[in-house]
Amino acid sequence: MSRLLLVAIVGIPLAWHLGLTAVAYYDAGRVGLEPPIKWAAITFCIPLFGFFIYLFERSELSYDEESDPYKGHNFNIHPSRADDAPLRSRGDDRLSPDDEDGADENSE
Repeated sequence: MSRLLLVAIVGIPLAWHLGLTAVAYYDAGRVGLEPPIKWAAITFCIPLFGFFIYLFERSELSYDEESDPYKGHNFNIHPSRADDAPLRSRGDDRLSPDDEDGADENSE
């Protein structure tokens, strides 16, 4: 009974861990995440969470720029906040609200 309990407590989780490591190694080579040994090492050294790290990194391979709602510094704003001044971002060439007011005063 003691050996059966030891196999159940240690052997089954170890088999799952080694299986997830093998899946990460095989799949990384198949989808082009190079080098696959790196992903196997991450999965092996960080039990369970390493496999999720691999899955998240793998999902970045299927990034579709056309379906990205935040492409071009766009983000959703609640309609109640639509009249607030926009935040400037790097590469943003829009005028700030101060610049717009100054341009209106000079044009009159």
